[in-house]
This record gives sequence, C-alpha cells and structure tokens, in this order.
Amino acid sequence: MRKQMIENAAHEVATQVRVVEDSIEAVISEMAELQARMVHARATTRAGFATSHAAFEQLALATSSLIAARGGIAHCHTALAETSKTIPGLRETGFGDLGECPPQEAATPLRVVA
Repeated sequence: MRKQMIENAAHEVATQVRVVEDSIEAVISEMAELQARMVHARATTRAGFATSHAAFEQLALATSSLIAARGGIAHCHTALAETSKTIPGLRETGFGDLGECPPQEAATPLRVVA
C-alpha cells in the first residue's frame, strides 16, 4: 500500500512538471507571436519607430524572465529525477545489462538457419 502511494505521488509530480514545461513553452510561443504582431501593427499604423520601443523592451524583459524560468524548471526536473533515485520504491531496478543500447549499425541481421 505504501509503495503504491509513493509511486502515485511521484507520478503526480512528474505529470505536473511536464504540464509546467509545456505551459512555459506555450507562453514563449505566444510571446513570439505577440512580438510579430507588434511589429506588423507598427508598420501598418506607420507609428514612429521609437513610439513602441518601450513596449518592445518590456516584452523582451518578460521573455528573458520566462526563458530563465524555463531553465529553472529544467533544473528542477533534473533534481527531481536525481532525488527519485534515493527514494525506496522509486529507484530504478532492472535485470541484465543496464547499459546503453548498441547503435543500429552494430546489430547483426537475423538469418534463417536450416
């Protein structure tokens, strides 16, 4: 019962980390779209180049902060993955060779033997 509770808690955290990662990237994409629309709007309205510069600076600052947050979540994800190795019930277990898979070029093709 306790093992299942630990696995469920870990799954919920892992799922939420991925939701946050996806959300941050969606916002970054939307901010890029906003910037493109701002450029288009300035050109369409023929507003002075300097008129909208403050807005572009603020958007750049917000984007930079969001990129920093993205890095923070990436580090959080890595730390959580490392932490899971220390929790009984979440540690990786396996049988046989746990090394990396050999490259496809090294695989020997199967042959029919009579």
